Amino acid sequence: MQADLSPVIAATAQWLTRAYPAPGGALASALCEAQARQAVTVAAWLCYPTSMDAGLVELAGPGGSARLDGVAGAGPYREEDAWRTWVDEVVASWAACLLADPELARLAAAAVGEGEHLAGAPVEFRRLVAPDGRDQGAAALLRHPDLVAPVAELHRARLLDVLDQREPLVA
Repeated sequence: MQADLSPVIAATAQWLTRAYPAPGGALASALCEAQARQAVTVAAWLCYPTSMDAGLVELAGPGGSARLDGVAGAGPYREEDAWRTWVDEVVASWAACLLADPELARLAAAAVGEGEHLAGAPVEFRRLVAPDGRDQGAAALLRHPDLVAPVAELHRARLLDVLDQREPLVA
């Protein structure tokens, strides 16, 4: 069974870019979204390292953004925001950690390179691990350690454990 984490990745990246928007126009928004998506992809692949893990999330759902909305001070949930049900709190927290800490991002990207999701395919996370000046400017809020700290701190310890042990999480 090949499970697809793309709904979780898309919703969680969207939540991050809405909570920490790009300060600028369309190009800045696109660069910010690319960085959020790369961070969320790495976080999701670390959190759900096997097809079985991803399949369970696909069946059960990731939990939604309710707690994150409260921590980040987001507005009330509206009916048209049904995509928020696919936001994964742990993945958002881990992605915030990666965006705020370049060394942690490098370690995490290297760890997913050894995992099942890539299956030998070359994937580059350049905007996450080596952002240029335009990337950093576009994601100034998203990469600011103090601003993302409330979200990042929710599950930072678990991320550090996973990266330190390099053992897959058990679903």
